[in-house]
Amino acid sequence: MVTLCWAAKGGSGTTVVAASMALASPRPSLVVDLDGELPAVLGLPEPLRPGVGDWLATGTGTTHLDDLLIEIAPTTWLLPWRSGSGPLAVPADDRWRQLAGWLHDWADHRDGEVVIDAGTGTPSRPLVDGVDRAVLVTRPCFLSLRRAVRDSTRPTGVVLVDEPGRSLRRRDVEHALGAPVDAVVAVDPAIARAVDAGLLATRLPRSLGRDLRGLAA
Repeated sequence: MVTLCWAAKGGSGTTVVAASMALASPRPSLVVDLDGELPAVLGLPEPLRPGVGDWLATGTGTTHLDDLLIEIAPTTWLLPWRSGSGPLAVPADDRWRQLAGWLHDWADHRDGEVVIDAGTGTPSRPLVDGVDRAVLVTRPCFLSLRRAVRDSTRPTGVVLVDEPGRSLRRRDVEHALGAPVDAVVAVDPAIARAVDAGLLATRLPRSLGRDLRGLAA
């Protein structure tokens, strides 16, 4: 199973959700960083070696991707974004298709789970077409839903980060997006503390694992 997570608006919690889905999976799992924030969220040092962004910008074969993986738990790996900084040339559509094919092979060979953190904004169409699930991570916020409805990428499911005090409810989100809410993640101070302390990979908050376990499985 290959799942792509993205958000229409920043601050929705996509990176934490993607990382937690991989960590909560009962099967071998791989989390793919297309936004550059996963090492910080997982409490890891910034990678000094190349990542998937560097691979996308080259013509090397998919076998090189195996060498880029970083183990973050006994059965969980990270495919980091890239080393260094500076602008990245827009990858060709064929590179995204090759990446999607390799991710499916990785999952199939291990009976595992792949979760992609695509960050904020419209993800690459060839990549979206190559995954099993496209999951929108959103808060019950009018502005977030407004952007998501206008986006050309249609989700197959939604992770709703439920904030107290919002007037929009689960059924409103499902109606607006035309997709089911597959998981509701309650805002919990323990999650922010785990991220701030760099402990998400080693001490996943119980509430977060519970909320996402069904989706991760």
